Amino acid sequence: MVLRQLAPVPQASRNGNTRPAKESAVLQRDLSYDFALLARGEGNYLVLEDGRKIFDGSGGAAVGCLGWGNQRVAEAVMKQVLAIPYCATVFYTTGVQEELCCYLVESTKGHMGRAYIVNSGSEAMEAAVKLARQYFLELTPSQPQRTRFISRRQSYHGITLGALAVGGHDYRRAKFEPLLMKNATRVSPCNAYRGKNPGETDEDYVARLAKELDDEFQTVGPDTVCAFIAEPVVGAALGCMPAVPGYFKAVAEVCRKYGALLIFDEVMCGMGRTGTLHAWEQEGVAPDIQTIGKALGGGYQPVAGVLASKHVMDVLQKGSSVFVHGHTYQGHPAGCAAALEVQRIILEENLLANVRAMGALLSRRLKERLASHPNVGNIRGRGLFWALEFVANKATAEPFPVEDHVAMEICEKGLSKEYLVNVYPGSGSADGIRGDHIIISPAFNIRSDEVEWLVETIGRLVDDYFAEKRRQ
Repeated sequence: MVLRQLAPVPQASRNGNTRPAKESAVLQRDLSYDFALLARGEGNYLVLEDGRKIFDGSGGAAVGCLGWGNQRVAEAVMKQVLAIPYCATVFYTTGVQEELCCYLVESTKGHMGRAYIVNSGSEAMEAAVKLARQYFLELTPSQPQRTRFISRRQSYHGITLGALAVGGHDYRRAKFEPLLMKNATRVSPCNAYRGKNPGETDEDYVARLAKELDDEFQTVGPDTVCAFIAEPVVGAALGCMPAVPGYFKAVAEVCRKYGALLIFDEVMCGMGRTGTLHAWEQEGVAPDIQTIGKALGGGYQPVAGVLASKHVMDVLQKGSSVFVHGHTYQGHPAGCAAALEVQRIILEENLLANVRAMGALLSRRLKERLASHPNVGNIRGRGLFWALEFVANKATAEPFPVEDHVAMEICEKGLSKEYLVNVYPGSGSADGIRGDHIIISPAFNIRSDEVEWLVETIGRLVDDYFAEKRRQ
């Protein structure tokens, strides 16, 4: 096979600037964009083919929890690949899968009963939805009428059709609405910045949202709902939005009232990202089913998972004992090896304590540096999972027009030699379509001097971007 020399062709960047690019055979996310060539990673830095060394302030999409080039993780994966790279789980299991699942179950202090390892957050949510449905079929007596799910507007639970259907991200759903199942409905998110009424206390806000969820159960038929699905800290769709105190206890009570399950999507906010291994530990509420991903394997292999409570697993085991679901690459040995070694490092190096300490510093410094900026409407987050939401008018919280691509342009500008910082763009945080935010989610082993540099660099980036925008 001879590799052909790629010829330069003109391409336009997202901000409309045409620049030379090489012809590609890759079906990229955006066919009109000239993607930078990533050569390697060195600790908390990404090195591009053109020599730029970029500080990774977001770990991709909050994936890179240990930084890049970790020798221990690489060796663990290679050792497993040489031993056995693939496991046909219809016949076999592997020691590395058993050990990883045992660790995950034990990390929940007795609440969860089993773990199911897949390759992406979307796959995990598909499995969680099917497990919730099958749970009600396995109950004695069974409840086959339970076919519905309730989630929240401006939520994102995955890009596959089932996961997309139970989510509420308008932009990602729009082109595929005719293909999505119609048995999923949505209630308001818990968004203190945009959702609370003037003068409303947290307690009153929680009561209002809990009543809205209760009313939705009544509207669709309380005995038809399988589960309520939510992220403890909303990631890509709302930009690191934590719930107000007491919210998840209130919605859990509504679910118990009607016998529905509670599913927590912790693909982005879990596995230590917000300061505890499981984000729900900070809410005082444990879910019936939980999805995990991203920081589970830190980007060293594609790996995600589902955790099911002992109660859910007891019902399944006393029933058919067969989960009617499966993937060719579920429990992939190399993925399990990466995840297990990443979790060992987090534990041995006490990195969750560092997430909490550096998260507190990041929170304080972001607010000191940018809270007064006229285009920064809100700064929110938890642990090492923070976001800036940008507004055209701070007094009214009016978002920028969609066509301005504010978050994406800020992130693009950050890659230039004046800043050399990577942050993650998001949109739809105002109403599902409008609303720009950037996510700052560095590695768990970040140092205080790196936090200081990161905040100051992002501060300069935001200042410069909006100064240029005002001059246009």
